[in-house]
Amino acid sequence: MSNTRNVATETNSLIVCSFIDYLKVEKGLGALTVSAYTRDIGQFAAFLDPTKRTLLNARKEDVRGFIQQLFANSLDGRSVARKLSAIRHLYRYLLLDKRIERDPTLNIPLPKQWKVLPKSLALEEVEQMIAANVTSEHKDSGVLAIRNQAMLEVFYAGALRVSEIVSLKVEDVKLEMGCVLVRGKGDKERIVPLGRSAQDALSLYLRESRRQLAGNKNSPVLFIARGAKKITRQRVWQMVDAVSGVTGRHASPHMLRHSCATHMVGNGADLRTVQTILGHSDISTTQIYTHVALDRLKSVYQKHHPRAKAR
Repeated sequence: MSNTRNVATETNSLIVCSFIDYLKVEKGLGALTVSAYTRDIGQFAAFLDPTKRTLLNARKEDVRGFIQQLFANSLDGRSVARKLSAIRHLYRYLLLDKRIERDPTLNIPLPKQWKVLPKSLALEEVEQMIAANVTSEHKDSGVLAIRNQAMLEVFYAGALRVSEIVSLKVEDVKLEMGCVLVRGKGDKERIVPLGRSAQDALSLYLRESRRQLAGNKNSPVLFIARGAKKITRQRVWQMVDAVSGVTGRHASPHMLRHSCATHMVGNGADLRTVQTILGHSDISTTQIYTHVALDRLKSVYQKHHPRAKAR
């Protein structure tokens, strides 16, 4: 057992030494970069050691296991991505040198796609924010509170990005259909349904507040400041942050978006539906909410399966 490990360690050392020479001579990388690569690959080699595999016969499962261990040790995504990049460079070199036939890092996504669930608000906190806006005292509390109410409702109902909400046009609102037309990243359009609270808030804003804010000026933009000026993203951030004070936390428009998705998945929505509402082009981006669905599944199982609880 000991001799086997010594051979593996020696083999790995020779591989790393030849790779370092390649980085210095062929790639012309600096000492700090080479040192970081050496450290990262050494860490992967140490991970392989108990398996009796070397860097030459490592499998895709080994690379995935290494990444999972790094995350389990609370390493941030950027650091994990750097380590995976170093391992990828090693296997590209080994392929080029014809020392391996397959790259075990092929098709393994960068850890930037292995995101943790963003912070979200509890339903009670969202409701507190909306209620706080209604009762807020402002010198022009009437028209501005109505506008802000509509924005908060649409944020949470439709899981919009702040860039999407400030770009909405009056013609995008389809109250008779209970939805809005949203233009997301890459100018991609999607239809987002709105609940009754959001519809009522929008209707009140269009009927009363928006006319007063516009005065005698015209603008196709839905949410405006006085004089029909387009409301800025910074102003929206300030508004959300201000009303979130009632929860004891500093919330952002993005937290409202993620809260909507989290609450939907927690209440049984499937990921494909949530993907459509969020405007994600790839389901992998939406899969950060998988653990919410799993938590709900476990809860239902514990409640309803006859042998789920210890007797």
